[in-house]
Amino acid sequence: MRCVIARFPFDLTKSGVLESMKGIKPEPVTGESVIIGRRHYPVKQVGQVITRQDRRDFSAAEVLRAMAKLGFTCRTLPEAAAAASPVRELSPLQRASAMLGTAASA
Repeated sequence: MRCVIARFPFDLTKSGVLESMKGIKPEPVTGESVIIGRRHYPVKQVGQVITRQDRRDFSAAEVLRAMAKLGFTCRTLPEAAAAASPVRELSPLQRASAMLGTAASA
């Protein structure tokens, strides 16, 4: 499949991407990622390997779009970061009501 990444056309195939990423150790994922085989790779690492370009030359969105078209599973955030959503802090009235075992509407 022809994909444009960093203004350059690439003819990518799913098997070609699998072969390119074979033996590549995944870096820690801090943002968007692609699941290739059973491994989670950062999008920029995948883009660098398959295009042989510097990571600053392309956007993560370009690689995500290409990998999704090829049928790879793409994630926008690591699952651990998505599960650790910020907790809403209670107001003093809500905290006191919780201690007393009643619901406060604030």
